[in-house]
Amino acid sequence: MSEVSETAPQPAMHPQTAHPEPLQGEVIRQLPPTPHPVAGQPYAQVAGEALQPPQMAAPPPQAAPPYAQPAPGPQYSLPQAQQHPQGPQDLRGVQPGPAAPQAPRPAYAEPSAPAPAPQPGPAAPQTPQGPQSGRLLQYRFDGPEDAPVLVIGPSLGTTWHMWDRQIPELSQHWRIFRYDLPGHGGAPAHPAAGVTDLADRLLATLDSVGVQRFGYAGCAIGGAVGADLALRHPHRVAALALVAASPRFGSADEFRQRGVIVRSNGLEPIARTSPERWFTPGFAAAQPAIVEWAVQMVRTTDPGCYIASCEALAAFDIRAELSRIGVPTLVLVGAEDKVTGPAEARTLVAGIPDARLALVPGASHLAPVEQPAAVTDLLLMHFSTSWQDTQASIPVPPSPGFAAPFGPVVPVAEITAAVEMPEDSATGRSDLYDRGMKVRREVLGDAHVDAETAASDGFTEDFQELLTRYAWGEIWTREGLDRRSRSCVTLTAVVASGHLGGLGQHVRAALRNGLTPVEIKEVLLQTAVYCGIPAAGAAFEIAQSVIEEETTPPA
Repeated sequence: MSEVSETAPQPAMHPQTAHPEPLQGEVIRQLPPTPHPVAGQPYAQVAGEALQPPQMAAPPPQAAPPYAQPAPGPQYSLPQAQQHPQGPQDLRGVQPGPAAPQAPRPAYAEPSAPAPAPQPGPAAPQTPQGPQSGRLLQYRFDGPEDAPVLVIGPSLGTTWHMWDRQIPELSQHWRIFRYDLPGHGGAPAHPAAGVTDLADRLLATLDSVGVQRFGYAGCAIGGAVGADLALRHPHRVAALALVAASPRFGSADEFRQRGVIVRSNGLEPIARTSPERWFTPGFAAAQPAIVEWAVQMVRTTDPGCYIASCEALAAFDIRAELSRIGVPTLVLVGAEDKVTGPAEARTLVAGIPDARLALVPGASHLAPVEQPAAVTDLLLMHFSTSWQDTQASIPVPPSPGFAAPFGPVVPVAEITAAVEMPEDSATGRSDLYDRGMKVRREVLGDAHVDAETAASDGFTEDFQELLTRYAWGEIWTREGLDRRSRSCVTLTAVVASGHLGGLGQHVRAALRNGLTPVEIKEVLLQTAVYCGIPAAGAAFEIAQSVIEEETTPPA
């Protein structure tokens, strides 16, 4: 296996992103660049203060193998623990040197139940067993048992090993709990229904090992999970760090389109293009082994769970709720992140009352991998200074479904009894319209619905409202058929009626709803028998063009 140099080429300083007016809660002062503790990179700029990095030992002259496992921490010994898939998995960990100055340990509520006794031995993913195992996440612990718990969440397509180089330092102060997303890193492939479902599974997993109150740091979708926890369970979260995160990740269309590509082509196109989304060009050129590690992480992910995570991000939008996040929050972003960059970070800082912004020069989306020492120092300072026992000052939301502090997490029911819908909502439209618009956007895409809405006028707007309320609010939301089945029926009906002008948008909708190109072909073959060869022939021509457009991976 090839060796990897510890010292990356020194990139030029990335200029601070121009911003016309300072946003509420954000004060950035230009700092003189400080030598990077490991690679000589300019140090991070932090909102409102200059950081002095703690003393860290220089790496040894001879580079370790690029995927060496960090020093194993205590592991819970569970029967039939699932092993990580074969292949390179770990980033090279920075060899720990002299300990950083001991930071004051934050106040911590002891777990209500003692943790199981640790078992020595090699690190291995812990896969919970039992009737509820489908709702629990694969996890591991590092650090002393009596320390407060810091939970760290991964990004989409990665495993907990993306945080390997933070563990030696962080585990000196906290007991680190890392988890894998479903179907990632060899974890059981139980797709999650959304970010809220992921957060509920994480809480259930923490409850199962006696962890009640914790700090939380997460990258991208891992950050979304942390924000959801801070909104719905503020008594569980002591302090929060959002890395490469956003209150809304791009557009819903982008992530649903990614799901269509994976369903049609597998994960290879996504794996092949991940390095250019995750790393700066200079880092990718200088660290080919780490780039290959990144590609392998995506390749070994379960496609169904990856698609489900894309759907979760497509539906995630907390822009209107940011002001309710009441825990101290660090918003950390790579200055050259083109996925969720400084603009998204500033939106978070502007909306969260107690938030600070940190820009990491010379880093893209996976800043913890690309600039590990800078990210480690920022997390150390944030959690050491802002973590306090604020439980008494956090108001409990007056919601009947809110779980009491330190109480067991009860899974939210997926199907509830039907209730009579009120005629009008607070917006003045019927709830059927609002519900229909949500489904219509999910199925047809924001771009199509926005175009249709913009084209309506005084003559057609009533028809658009009828269509949204009746077709999408009443019929498409019924539980008797899933969306895949409804797409099959719709394609057949459009071909049978000869209304081929709308077929293209419904082929796109069928792909979004989970039909594969092969299944769409079978539906059209069935229509050829019962609706006529000419109609089916025209439909094949339209469908082929749309499928080609929608399923071709980006160059």
